[in-house]
Amino acid sequence: MTKPYAEVIGDPIAHSKSPAIHGFWLERLGIDAEYRATHVTADGLADFIASRRSDPYWRGCNVTMPHKQAVIPLLDRLDPLAAKVGAVNTIVPEEGQLVGYNTDVPGFLEPLQPLLDQTHYFRMARVLGTGGAARAIIVGLAAEKLVLVLAGRNPDKARALLDELDPGGEHHVAPLDHFADPTDFAFDDREGCLDLVVNASALGMTGQPPLNFDLSHAPPGSIFYDIVTSPLDTDFLKAARAAGFRTVDGLSMLIGQADHAFRRFFGAQPPRGEADIELRERLTQ
Repeated sequence: MTKPYAEVIGDPIAHSKSPAIHGFWLERLGIDAEYRATHVTADGLADFIASRRSDPYWRGCNVTMPHKQAVIPLLDRLDPLAAKVGAVNTIVPEEGQLVGYNTDVPGFLEPLQPLLDQTHYFRMARVLGTGGAARAIIVGLAAEKLVLVLAGRNPDKARALLDELDPGGEHHVAPLDHFADPTDFAFDDREGCLDLVVNASALGMTGQPPLNFDLSHAPPGSIFYDIVTSPLDTDFLKAARAAGFRTVDGLSMLIGQADHAFRRFFGAQPPRGEADIELRERLTQ
């Protein structure tokens, strides 16, 4: 029996937690639909999009690496935020057109929103990494009036990224290894300020090199945010928490971005709040 479905595409895709997240919400809400993981290679991307255009049961898809930018020319139009980021992670059929969205931006900001809703004298984020994930993070934080220090192996690439995504911002760049060595910089009184340290790279992920960040670079009261989900509790977060800093893990962004996609796919608000506790338990078993 055929039923409405959405899916996540990527290469590789077997590791994706998206089917578990959307499946949990569909089950909780009693919606008779499915959410699948579909392996799509770069060579097969165009054929995949063409085949889904004519499928009446298809409600859309999430897009993960390495297709977030490659898929753009295959779509009919982009939501303004996706156009700003230059990357699409959600595709939805709307009135005969395929529309590209970026739910990574609101997903990343979601756990920070209570803080962002407050008034601060100054807001700064040290963002580590200049890959695809950094694009959404830069756009989101710049829109929330944070001054960014973007660190990458290639500072020229970091500067080009800032100039592309927030050309009017007074942001800074630094080599990534600058943050690996201790500093004796004397931070001023940070009362009333918001400071973030964000790992927007794959460093520290299972199978990847470690992320070397010396905690002396973090102002007092900083919040450490790691978008890595495997392992969920990274060495970066463990060290920060042991030193008394607040932390945000990668599941927060993953669940947040899925929330916005789910609403577009299935036309329903996913259960959150206390339901997040059970969902996290399922995802970490």
